Amino acid sequence: MPGFVETFLNAEVFVRIFPMLLRGVGNTILLALTTITLGGLAGVLICLARLYGPRPVRMLAVLHVDVFRALPILVVLVLIYYALPFVGIRLNAFTSATLALGLVFSAFTAEVFRAGIQSIPDGQTEAAKALGMPFWAIIYKIILPQAFRVAIPPHTSNSVAIAKDTSLASVVAMPDLLKQATDAQALTANPTPLIAAAIMYLIVLWPAVRLVSYLEERFRTVKR
Repeated sequence: MPGFVETFLNAEVFVRIFPMLLRGVGNTILLALTTITLGGLAGVLICLARLYGPRPVRMLAVLHVDVFRALPILVVLVLIYYALPFVGIRLNAFTSATLALGLVFSAFTAEVFRAGIQSIPDGQTEAAKALGMPFWAIIYKIILPQAFRVAIPPHTSNSVAIAKDTSLASVVAMPDLLKQATDAQALTANPTPLIAAAIMYLIVLWPAVRLVSYLEERFRTVKR
């Protein structure tokens, strides 16, 4: 047991590398919030384009959703960071990670909100049109508020998943929590930084996981 503690839960090592991990936590949270915000907004717009846009726009929206739901995030990230410079587009690690995660997240968000919108009875839209409401007012005041109630639980679950996937940003040398932990492990020749990083991920993401469960339960209660 002392050997296990010395190897995996070394207090001296933890104190030394804690500032590095703390910087990594800040970068991870910033990346996750930026991705969820921008990717979420893009996903709602793509969803509306798919449902209500002209045919060419609808086809492009379907193509976007299909492609980025099928491609692994790591592949998208590597292509953006390493391939775009060959066509003259150079992005830093944070921007590349945000773009890659945001593109994938927007595809899943679009599908979640499409399901939410399509669950609303057509009669509500027809009644609003009969009252003379303009199209965007119907979307903003009638469709989206109800769709949000349906979409929030799965959307929150997807948000937690994409927050965990920010660890992939370490591939392009972004100093997120995992990158800082692996650098600290190499510096100290001890796996304690990885254990500490796992605990930090748990501290940050566990409340979000509980929030997903709460929203799912609340939504089931409202439906009853």
